[in-house]
Formats: sequence, structure tokens, C-alpha cells
Amino acid sequence: MIRTQADIAAALDALRLADGRLHRVIDAAGEVPLRRSAGGLQGLAGIIVAQQVSKASADAIFSRFTREVETDDAAAILAAPDEAFRRAGLSRPKQRTMLAVAQAVQDGELDFTRVEAASADDAIAELVAVRGIGIWTAECYLLFCAGHPDIFPAGDLALQAALGHAFDHEARPAAAAVALIAERWSPHRSVAARLFWSYYAAVTRRDAAPAPAAE
Repeated sequence: MIRTQADIAAALDALRLADGRLHRVIDAAGEVPLRRSAGGLQGLAGIIVAQQVSKASADAIFSRFTREVETDDAAAILAAPDEAFRRAGLSRPKQRTMLAVAQAVQDGELDFTRVEAASADDAIAELVAVRGIGIWTAECYLLFCAGHPDIFPAGDLALQAALGHAFDHEARPAAAAVALIAERWSPHRSVAARLFWSYYAAVTRRDAAPAPAAE
């Protein structure tokens, strides 16, 4: 479980030993932050907001949304008027996903305690069973909110770009290729993902790690 900055440091040491190519990536990335986020409904809501937008935009939208709605209360989300979602800046698809998640929580179909105690595969299966929740969203929830130690969201465009740059690929590698590369870093793939987000930020001067709703 990734709970503290000491966990990050220990995993980085293990990654250095596991893959010599990561030495220069670690040196270039600088500090690799913990990036733990609130769990439960509020944490998943933050990840939904972060889909396909910049981190700055996600932070602004989520801040407005939390002023409009109690994001840790499924009943409050379900009762929120359309105007509250619009004022916050959520798109219609994200509004539908947020409502589907709140309904699943209220109906007991999505249980965050169960998700966080489950294996990665079972947790992802429960999350993606909710309409609008995809693999990336489920993986980011487990990585940032649940502290799972061995998740690498291979479909993340910033991670693909970071690996391509670090390993001198001519083109950005596809998700399948990234997942294959990341297998070497198990059981520390969650810290490897944090490392490459930090590397991406160091190279591009743009933070793309989707970790809103910090505790």
C-alpha cells in the first residue's frame, strides 16, 4: 500500500535495482510526490472530473463542483439540479457518469470499502461495471485514492509520451506497448507511474498527473 513519502522512496530504490534505464529518469524527474487523494465517492468524483482535461482545468472544475454539491454524499449528487453541474463546468457525459456512480453507491452496487479491499482485477471490474467508468478512471482511483502499489494506467497519454521520450521512441508508444514495458516494474508500478508523471512534468513543464481532491 502506498501511504507515505517513505513508501515512494522505498519503491524508487527498488525500481533502480529492477531496471537500470530508470536511473536517468529518476534523476531527471526530481521529487516524486505522494499524490494521495480522498477516497470514496469524493475521490472517484475528482477522477471523473479529471478525465480528458488538463490538471488545472480539473482542479478548477472540481473546486466549483464541491461548492455546489456535497461530493461525498450520493443522495446530494442525485438531488443536484442540472444548473449545479453546468455552473461547475461539467460536461453532460461527466454529469451522467457522476449520477450513475451516485446511483450505484446508493443502491449498494458500488461499495468503496469492498473495492479498496479487493484485488486489482476485482476492484477494476466493480468500478467499470458502472456506466461511464472506464479502465483509466478505475486505475487512477486505485492508484491515487486506494493507494494500490501495482497499478500503471497504460492508456494515459502523458505516461505514453513520457515513456516514449525517456526511451527514445520515434513515436508515442501505444497502450499495449506501455503495459508490456511496465510489467518489468511490478510490484511497484504505481510508483513507476508517479515517476513518469513527474518526468513528464520536468520535460514539458506541465503537470498532467490526474490527482485532484487531495486529503
